[in-house]
Amino acid sequence: MSKPATGPLAGLRIVEFVGLGPAPFAAMQFADMGADVVRIARPDATPTIPDPISGRGRPTVEADLKDPDQAEMVRKLCDRADALIEGFRPGVMERLGLGPDVLLERNPRLVYGRMTGWGQTGPLASHAGHDINFIAITGALAAIGPAGNPMPPLNLVGDFGGGAMFLVSGMLAALLSVQRTGTGQVVDAAICDGTIQLMTMAHDMAAAGHWRAQREANLLDGGAPYYGAYACADGVHIAIGPIEPQFFELFRQAIGLTDDAHALRADPRNWPALREEIAARILTRPSSEWLALLEHSDACVSPVLDLHEAAKHPHLVARQSFVELDGLIQPTPAPRFSVTPTEARARPHNLPSLAEAVDAWTAKPAHAVST
Repeated sequence: MSKPATGPLAGLRIVEFVGLGPAPFAAMQFADMGADVVRIARPDATPTIPDPISGRGRPTVEADLKDPDQAEMVRKLCDRADALIEGFRPGVMERLGLGPDVLLERNPRLVYGRMTGWGQTGPLASHAGHDINFIAITGALAAIGPAGNPMPPLNLVGDFGGGAMFLVSGMLAALLSVQRTGTGQVVDAAICDGTIQLMTMAHDMAAAGHWRAQREANLLDGGAPYYGAYACADGVHIAIGPIEPQFFELFRQAIGLTDDAHALRADPRNWPALREEIAARILTRPSSEWLALLEHSDACVSPVLDLHEAAKHPHLVARQSFVELDGLIQPTPAPRFSVTPTEARARPHNLPSLAEAVDAWTAKPAHAVST
């Protein structure tokens, strides 16, 4: 028997309809924080992308949602839930008889979380798309990459930053509202909307006249020579970010730049020349020497590590930022709580049937979120 969850959301019940990318990642966040999450999957569905990590901490039950009897059992599960997560195209859940109108009428306290790329409304709402498409219309893709070509930032900015994390924050806000009002609601989390929110600082800089439309022309997009990655003598890259003058001074002295480097950094017209000088200096030593000299200083220098190297970095080891679970090294839940600690929980091996899942929730008092 598994031990009870201890996180800040222990006792919260969430029904997750298995989907791609941001929806299961959001559900993982809830499970890591202690929520009791049950995943609903189509029978014999093969995931497009394996999810041995993002599927952790919660059981999966199969349900043929086109079967009226099984769909009704899922509705009964939702009757006992505090929240729901689904990531289908607009209209899919409605056609299955599982839309918010139906479920909120049966369970008025339900928080109905909807995760899509385009949102529930608008001319693109019914069309397919992926992270690169969603961030392309927001201004984010155009701002990232080398000057000659935009570069997808993995799917961190759209799927997970602009998508999953806004779904989580929106659902938590709605759950707090249920405490005050007793009334649930729909949370329409669109990746394009969240990505625009993530671009707020860029909009701030543009409004102040400090943002140029060209890539590699701004402070944080690789334009500034004192904010980027440089190759060392051993071919390994280090990341430098001494933006503030006092930090740049430490960096300048350490790598042997001349005093006029401060004047060069102040005028973007001089950035190419300063970049060449920094690159030439960094190439004179292997990464191990630069890191020994600078990593534990305010010069803002760090190694550029791959996924496997990151798990071995002394700082992340000290913070236990990675955990081994089910034989896999994976991220530790974040953020951290002093009183109600979170925990990465293994995917249950004995998966209950749909009927067993309904019975288990029926046997316990409904609704962790109470007024």
